[in-house]
Amino acid sequence: MATTDEPRADSTESKLDQLRELRDEAEHAGTEQAIERQRQQGKLLARERLVELLDPGSFVELDRYVRHREPNFGMLERRPYGDAVVTGYGTIFGRKVFVFSQDFTVFGGSLSEVFAEKICKVMDLALKFGCPVIGINDSGGARIQEGVVSLAGYAEIFWRNVQSSGVIPQISLVMGPCAGGAVYSPAITDFVFMVEGTSYMFITGPDVVKTVTGEEVTFEELGGASTHAAKSGVAHFIAPNEKACLEDARYLLSFLPQNNMDPPPYSEPSDPRDREEPELDTLIPDNANKPYDMHEVIRRIVDDGDFLEVHEHWAENIVCGLARLGGHPVGVIGNQPRSLAGVLDIDSSVKAARFIRFCDAFNIPLVTLVDVPGFLPGTQQEWGGIIRHGAKLLYAYAEATVPKLTVITRKAYGGAYDVMSSKHIRADFNFAWPTAEVAVMGPDGAVNIIFRKELEEADDPEARRAELIEDYRQRFANPYAAAERGYVDEVIEPRRTRPVLIDALETSLTKQEPRPRRKHGNIPL
Repeated sequence: MATTDEPRADSTESKLDQLRELRDEAEHAGTEQAIERQRQQGKLLARERLVELLDPGSFVELDRYVRHREPNFGMLERRPYGDAVVTGYGTIFGRKVFVFSQDFTVFGGSLSEVFAEKICKVMDLALKFGCPVIGINDSGGARIQEGVVSLAGYAEIFWRNVQSSGVIPQISLVMGPCAGGAVYSPAITDFVFMVEGTSYMFITGPDVVKTVTGEEVTFEELGGASTHAAKSGVAHFIAPNEKACLEDARYLLSFLPQNNMDPPPYSEPSDPRDREEPELDTLIPDNANKPYDMHEVIRRIVDDGDFLEVHEHWAENIVCGLARLGGHPVGVIGNQPRSLAGVLDIDSSVKAARFIRFCDAFNIPLVTLVDVPGFLPGTQQEWGGIIRHGAKLLYAYAEATVPKLTVITRKAYGGAYDVMSSKHIRADFNFAWPTAEVAVMGPDGAVNIIFRKELEEADDPEARRAELIEDYRQRFANPYAAAERGYVDEVIEPRRTRPVLIDALETSLTKQEPRPRRKHGNIPL
């Protein structure tokens, strides 16, 4: 007599076979032609990207069997499992992250109702559990067949981007087209990565631009990686290929906390904490008008010279990026004398202000290296709103409550001195090198204004001007006048910058700074 266990075993095996078939169908939802086109463009498939991004074997997929809903205009004959996005979670360096990866081989990666619901679910889970969320974008835009429903899906994602802002890190990897309303989700996130040659972001494509304005422009010129990295500032990082882009994203995560309640991840340094750099003593040129590279200063100070620069190709007159000091992640901001003499202008103010606000939101201390002759003059800057944009930088520094350490390496003139994390806007520790010049303006300009009448009446105006400039330099163009008033805590030998900063950083890590009760401030956007 047959037992009841036998048919039950057959039924279980049959169900397992069905599960395997469904899983295989979900993993190969794209057509062969679409997959081949993706390969020919040098692009990875949606799941392959997640394999490269996450720790081996850590990916757990969610909503694998979701399908777009019937009725759906002209699409009833094809309802692939998973629709056009792969979602789930995994780990990076052992730390949990939530992810989604849009699949261009399925309906061109177009966003549908269930597509948006899948993304919204992982965003909600990431916020609930306090984990970073990483989105890989490769989509043709809204799914036209679903009309306003797909537009509603975009808005639901945007809303979650805003609610998560400053609470969990949000990172966007643009690995294909990203057009129309779809660009606003990456724009709201903290960092945008793009790939040279295959990534595009624009509100309207080249054809629409030509129709409306008559301007002929290519996809690459209009919204390619290089354009957004160097001209618009939309892209924070660009990479030569997808694997490099995914590796860069992993590296970025190594500096970031899981959420705004956690400290940034400490990493035991191999670089000696008390290491001095004698080369810094002679790095500043004797001629105050001669440039030097602020990258050299940064690399000689931070752990092992490792520095992840943000917006490397945009607003190059200021340098922003992430590094470690004594194993602690820090955000570094420095004026760059090699570009526009390190002056502050509209783009550099916006660039630094946003970076500072990110670091402050996620408990990352700030290290500021100052060599700033002032704000860039001219009608283009004034009409473009340098007052308003420069105020963003001032606001960001004044609002930040993380530890703030400042080193004046050379020039700190006028209002730009105040703005660049001065003691007056509540920097915690301010240091200066002996080469620092803290003054209202440079000696030449000051003498021409103060002694204009005397110079006009002098027998030898040039000789008298030289005397007055030297006298001004001795009295004001040095750090000691500021140090006398406590505006600079210590004048240090440049070689000692690293150990001094590490000691100050670890002293200030327990900093607690109360805030006034308010809903939020009104930064001059």
